Amino acid sequence: MSDRRPFILGLTGSIGMGKSTVAAMFRDLGVPVFDADAEVHRLQGPDGLLIPAIEEAFPGSTGPEGVKRAELGAIVFGDPEAMRRLEAIVHPAVAEERFAFVEANRDAPLIVFDIPLLYEKTGARGLDAVAVVSAPAEEQRRRVLARDGMTEVKFAEILALQVPDAEKRERAEYVIENGGSLAETRAQVERLVDSLTA
Repeated sequence: MSDRRPFILGLTGSIGMGKSTVAAMFRDLGVPVFDADAEVHRLQGPDGLLIPAIEEAFPGSTGPEGVKRAELGAIVFGDPEAMRRLEAIVHPAVAEERFAFVEANRDAPLIVFDIPLLYEKTGARGLDAVAVVSAPAEEQRRRVLARDGMTEVKFAEILALQVPDAEKRERAEYVIENGGSLAETRAQVERLVDSLTA
């Protein structure tokens, strides 16, 4: 039995940088991608594993469709203690799913963990390297403000909660520039996959 294990690459990037687009490019190249956000949605969705614990901690915040996002958001945002209680429920469950994902893909040469708040929350422990998806600030602003319901104020609030792009670029082992064409971005992803699986 081989004791070789996959190279684990953390993928992150601030809002509007195109991280989800880049994650899809890794998937298209046959790289298993663990999507932390999607996992949280599943665990908090209809019949999700975390529903009983969340309802017990925050009564009235769940229903037949799972977590009522607006209600739960109103309870935890701006209340650090409530946010800590929620994270104490969610993070261990996601960590367990991530472990199971690695086990299921242990023969892959490369695995990507798509973690939006890698530098803000989870840290790089357990990762072999981090790739940050980045784009010029003006391009980021254009993309984000084109989203439904987004305002300058909301955008500023989100940015204030995120580690600045320049710092992410500094701390990451790899930077994927996503300000040009999709073909240019895809070429960078292909080169990175080639070098990490060589």
